[in-house]
Amino acid sequence: MNYRQIAILEETRQAVGTAEIASESEEIAGGWMSFAGMGSWANQACGIGMAGPVSDDDLDRLVDFYVQRGVEPRLEVCPFVDETLITGLAKRGFELREFENVMFRTVAADDDLRSLLEHGWPPGLELVPVDVNDEEQTRTFIDVATSGFRPAGEPVSDIFFQVTRNTVAHPRSCHYLALIDGVPAGGGGMETTAEVACLFGTSVLPEFQRRGIQAALIARRLERARELGCPLITIHTRPGIATERNARRLGFEMAYTKLIMAMPGEGLAVSP
Repeated sequence: MNYRQIAILEETRQAVGTAEIASESEEIAGGWMSFAGMGSWANQACGIGMAGPVSDDDLDRLVDFYVQRGVEPRLEVCPFVDETLITGLAKRGFELREFENVMFRTVAADDDLRSLLEHGWPPGLELVPVDVNDEEQTRTFIDVATSGFRPAGEPVSDIFFQVTRNTVAHPRSCHYLALIDGVPAGGGGMETTAEVACLFGTSVLPEFQRRGIQAALIARRLERARELGCPLITIHTRPGIATERNARRLGFEMAYTKLIMAMPGEGLAVSP
């Protein structure tokens, strides 16, 4: 499987998965644009331009979709998109906001994934599957698993809580709460399709970091992806952070880097 094929599978998974947990979504130019409330990370489009040219009408519709809802138009741009998307974004004043690396690996039946953990399985660590019907456990998971995606000490906003809860309840996802000697320490999730599993949304509380918990969460989800028969596993990361380092140690390699683009406008809220 080449990098373009990986990108098509992964960008499609992300576009559809985000649309399914958002409060509003529409198909557009081979992808989806989604909105989940002011301040939500799900306010973005993905998968656009992977199947061919993107028209001016498509991009005008994308801009209108977000402007009408009071947020900046925002989308993720894969390096394999049709060049008409790049031209159209430039014409409308879209700006680069950040880079995101997409890494991948496969898992063989005889791979001993836990042997890749640099210091072995962390002492006292238990990874518990999250039951969305258990409200207390779900709230605990959301609190710790999103801790790395908001300022220290800031509580989970209502919008952030709801879209994350939708993610936990998604039928193609599974999530693990990390406990150290019974104390919540972190968590992470995974979404699967028939072709690909993506590991996402992982955080470890500051007082439990540097114990190998994030790496153990990656290993456990790799095991689960194998159990489900997913032939390809992906993970998204900002360049150079601990997630990328842990992923490389556990056998992931780079597939492609994509751009997060947004169009600023007076009075339009910035989505995280």
